[in-house]
Amino acid sequence: MTAAAPLQATAAPNWVRHQGLRQWVAEIAALAKPDRIVWCDGSEAEYRRLCDELVAAGTFTRLNPKLRPDSYLARSHPSDVARMEERTFICSQTSEQAGPTNNWIDPREMRATLTRLFDGCMRGRTLYVIPFSMGPIGSHIAQVGVEISDSAYVAVSMKLMTRMGRAVVEWLGESGKFVPGVHSVGAPLAPGQKDAAWPSNEKEKWIVHFPETREIWSFGSGYGGNALLGKKCLALRIASVMARDEGWLAEHMLILGMESPQGEKSYIAAAFPSACGKTNLAMLIPPSALKGWKVTTVGEDIAWIKPGKDGRFYAINPEYGLFGVAPGTSQHTNANAMRMLRGNVIFTNVALTPDGDVWWEGMTEQPPANLIDWQGRPWTPADGKQGRLAAHPNARFTVPASQCPSMDERWEDPQGVPISAFLFGGRRASTVPLVVEAPSWDEGVYMAATLGSETTAAITGKVGVVRRDPMAMLAFCGYNMGEYFAHWLAMGRKVKSPPRIFRVNWFRRDAQGKFIWPGFGENMRVLQWIVERSQGKANGIETPLGIMPRYEDLNWTGLDKLSAAQYAELTRIDAGSWKEELALHDEFFAKLGRHLPAALEARRGGMHDRLAA
Repeated sequence: MTAAAPLQATAAPNWVRHQGLRQWVAEIAALAKPDRIVWCDGSEAEYRRLCDELVAAGTFTRLNPKLRPDSYLARSHPSDVARMEERTFICSQTSEQAGPTNNWIDPREMRATLTRLFDGCMRGRTLYVIPFSMGPIGSHIAQVGVEISDSAYVAVSMKLMTRMGRAVVEWLGESGKFVPGVHSVGAPLAPGQKDAAWPSNEKEKWIVHFPETREIWSFGSGYGGNALLGKKCLALRIASVMARDEGWLAEHMLILGMESPQGEKSYIAAAFPSACGKTNLAMLIPPSALKGWKVTTVGEDIAWIKPGKDGRFYAINPEYGLFGVAPGTSQHTNANAMRMLRGNVIFTNVALTPDGDVWWEGMTEQPPANLIDWQGRPWTPADGKQGRLAAHPNARFTVPASQCPSMDERWEDPQGVPISAFLFGGRRASTVPLVVEAPSWDEGVYMAATLGSETTAAITGKVGVVRRDPMAMLAFCGYNMGEYFAHWLAMGRKVKSPPRIFRVNWFRRDAQGKFIWPGFGENMRVLQWIVERSQGKANGIETPLGIMPRYEDLNWTGLDKLSAAQYAELTRIDAGSWKEELALHDEFFAKLGRHLPAALEARRGGMHDRLAA
């Protein structure tokens, strides 16, 4: 095409009436110099066409339509397989505004770097304009973004993960606000050059956020949260700043509904770091012995929460799809997820079976005799015994949330669902009891601010390294973490009836290193106590850490695997261990300096005093 072709191609469809949006796209096109521009309308026909193009390019493998209809497998480059915290930056005006838990570069320096990187970065490629709504279109809790990307993989994934296309642009009208995001795989093509099946830039990757101007720029990676800018970038890092400025919460939380046998419905929002079974909890199936109890899913990763006129918090799941970790997902661990994945799924970095289906570690007890692994190489169980995995540990599925059989009837309610309780949990082999209720909102914020979880290295049998991950937001808070804690404290005073706050730990082990809690499905018994505590119906006792259930306060119907002595171990508070734990709290808080709220300082002192007594 001629040099003028990109500018000619910026002519938008007649359904784009937003002149600011048109102008912005023209400016990015002039910088990135794509061969052509496509405005995504979000239609099913467009999705099918792009998937066909990805199959032709070698990026997608079409799965067996009889076994996994309308589904595809993508294999990423081995250097582009996960989120990259070390390459993620919050470029606020000052480093103090970003805080000690974020990577920071002066925004002027970063803009110069991005201008250099994006100059001509889309040569030989198509620029896709991807308008999307995080949350139901028009909801007062929702936000609109527009992502520019040179990746068709991103375009089809955003179709599944967000409400994407023409309807969003039409709702924006002539002057609606949107969060601009620019993404490139960073691999321009020379005339006649053959494209890679998974284009990316192996040398340089950047995921950059400008909080003041609400901008997102991503370069070099085509994978997941690095490239699908609606997910962690907008929904958490930028949205957390918007929430601070506007008086709401943008959180790394699942939302589930619980209905009692009497028909009472309650909603819980819960935050967990990685490797803690977050998706499994969001899709929990209650034990058959707990007759009449039902669990429904509103969201499994992100919650946007605003004060309602009635003095309660209301939450939406801003996503439209799920981008879940495949390994470990099975009929035993998450039957709802397995039903959800029967068709219309994009799988990334899982293994391929000889008959054109998918497999990953943990999917079945015994692996198939022959597979093609996530890098396209032949694989047998013998390879697995030598430590070579068939699927990448971070292999993913992308699927519409509407396919999940446990989705709540109100999951798309633009007003959100009322939140009765907040849960915060981590993977801790000792020290932290099964469940503790904070006696006040401020005490609960302290619990959440000091949340820690053992790294997955703990699973090898070695002593786990506890990583402090406040509110499970360490990698996702778009500003100073001390100010974030202050915002949480203030939000508790914005509503008449703030939800009760609980900390949970299903992962405590005995002296032999075995899990004491009898199984993930049994978490329902703890959730029942939490809901009934929120309703003022359940008993508990005061401890130095907060309110805890006695053995007789939980519903043990149909479960004889846990004795009173084992329960005592699950809930034991060891003063020596907590002295060490509080020293780690102090160490983390010291990093925040003068930005640590005085209320948390006071709670820390009170905790020391109660444990000493």
